[in-house]
Amino acid sequence: MLLHRLAHARAGDKGTTSDITLIAYRPRHYDHLRRFVTGERVREHFADLALVAVERYELPRLFALKFVLRGALSGVTRAPDLDAHGKSLSSSLLDLVVPDPPDPGPVATPE
Repeated sequence: MLLHRLAHARAGDKGTTSDITLIAYRPRHYDHLRRFVTGERVREHFADLALVAVERYELPRLFALKFVLRGALSGVTRAPDLDAHGKSLSSSLLDLVVPDPPDPGPVATPE
């Protein structure tokens, strides 16, 4: 199942660091996300970025996981790249494939 069926994401950036917060649509899916969306899986998903580090923080009251991707960007305000911001990385993360939850119930459906 594509991650975007279970969660949505927000992103921010500062210098060469991008942070992505993954928020479960439904609280019952939070533990499933905790289990299958690890820092290592995120690092593998963004392997082409040659990240310096990936840190994961759990936000259980928000049913969210925050990932800090160090070295993900070439510098937001200094780079001539077309999109130096980390916002596109949150969309990319939602393409990560995770196992179906044991009791998916209603999930988001792509339009």
